[in-house]
Amino acid sequence: MTDTPRTRADDRTEAIRRTTLELAQEIGYAKLSIEGVAARAGVGKHTIYRRWPSKGALFLDAVLSPQQPDLDYPDTGDVMADLRTQIHHAVDLLGRPPFGPLFQSLIGEAQHNPAVAAELNERFAKPQEAKTVARLTKAREQGQLAPEFDLDLAMSILTGPLFFTLMVTQEPVTHEYVDRVLEALFAGMRPRP
Repeated sequence: MTDTPRTRADDRTEAIRRTTLELAQEIGYAKLSIEGVAARAGVGKHTIYRRWPSKGALFLDAVLSPQQPDLDYPDTGDVMADLRTQIHHAVDLLGRPPFGPLFQSLIGEAQHNPAVAAELNERFAKPQEAKTVARLTKAREQGQLAPEFDLDLAMSILTGPLFFTLMVTQEPVTHEYVDRVLEALFAGMRPRP
């Protein structure tokens, strides 16, 4: 397998993404502008608009591209321990700088920008949901969960309180809180002896 050589355009794209993140951390998303990113990155606005149709699209790509957070599930054979490990990692990532505030701004932009919302769903939410459902499905098949365990509802119960706390109340999400959510979800859903 050979590595694809990086092109000048790849380097420029990466520089624009990096500049976008730096500026967003310095001045906040609300004050971020294509003009400001272009000036700092040393490129023309048209160079940015050829790659991204809007500030929101640029910001989304800048936040998600370099991060691609590793939120895969371990598989120790204990679904509760595996969910706990992965969700602790996720809330640590999403609840702290530098990624946390950037992600909160991205969620804010998605609330009134349908294109950003769709792309965020496609690049972040759906892949994470698929990983979670796959891990829960395997646990159900192994007899760790009751056969009637509703995977879609489990996803809503897992993510709802965490995102509400992170994004709406903006209170810190502790590992203890995650553990309480997991206990509430799994109470009564374990297979009966």
